[in-house]
Amino acid sequence: MQERRRPGARNVLGRPLQDCSTDPLTGFYRTGCCETGPEDRGRHVVCAQVTADFLAFSASRGNDLTRAGPGLPGLRPGDRWCLCASRWLEAFQAGVAPFVDLEATHESALEVVPLEALRSHALSGGPPGAGPTVH
Repeated sequence: MQERRRPGARNVLGRPLQDCSTDPLTGFYRTGCCETGPEDRGRHVVCAQVTADFLAFSASRGNDLTRAGPGLPGLRPGDRWCLCASRWLEAFQAGVAPFVDLEATHESALEVVPLEALRSHALSGGPPGAGPTVH
């Protein structure tokens, strides 16, 4: 099996970066991982499980993720997707941030989003009491 992640990619917890989603296939490089590089000006590094509220918020900001287009299948609530760190932070500040998978969120998200904010919206992988665990 081919290694999809770039060697050495780390998550916000300092461990090896895990897959975010292969259905739908996400990531700036469409590898299933929220890895980044110089071409990724939007820094698509936060692995989130999107909600209807977040999708509506994103659409209100000019980025309708529910509409299919090149490289975008059209997201539905519950899909996991690599979001731009700045958009996630904007949604967090507006009270509509989706939950995140800390194990699949690239460490560079910490250049934009405080770890405490991510932990408060953790799906899993955080320390006890860091947020809800959704299976």
